[in-house]
Amino acid sequence: MHEMSLAGGILRVVEQAQAREGFKRVSRLALEAGALSGVEVSALRFALEAMSPGTLLDGATIDITQPPAAAWCMACAQAVTIQSRLDDCPLCGSAQIQPTGGHELKVLELIVHDDLPGDAAGDAAGDTAGATPQGSPASTGQAV
Repeated sequence: MHEMSLAGGILRVVEQAQAREGFKRVSRLALEAGALSGVEVSALRFALEAMSPGTLLDGATIDITQPPAAAWCMACAQAVTIQSRLDDCPLCGSAQIQPTGGHELKVLELIVHDDLPGDAAGDAAGDTAGATPQGSPASTGQAV
């Protein structure tokens, strides 16, 4: 189950962002695992939830999307979407397709706060860390 090591890598990315930005907690982590990334989304979610107690991800909402992969069909010279490396071209049926995207695991969004849970002053103000506006991500598009 390599998803546990992936979850550890994601937690390190969050910790590095915290060291850089100085926030105290995370309320939302959004990830994207491409269809060809080899990531089992339910196993990754389980691993992140198992690791989160006592970390910056404790209590955070974890969203993981799995968009289709991109490919190039050599037979009809068209860009197409696929779900598996074994898919044929959805336009012409050819098996001569070359995957061009969907291998990535990315941190898309990290919603962070300068307060700890239950801090009435910070909750009322909606403080977020760093130079990002309220509610905007501290980190986007970072591959793990």
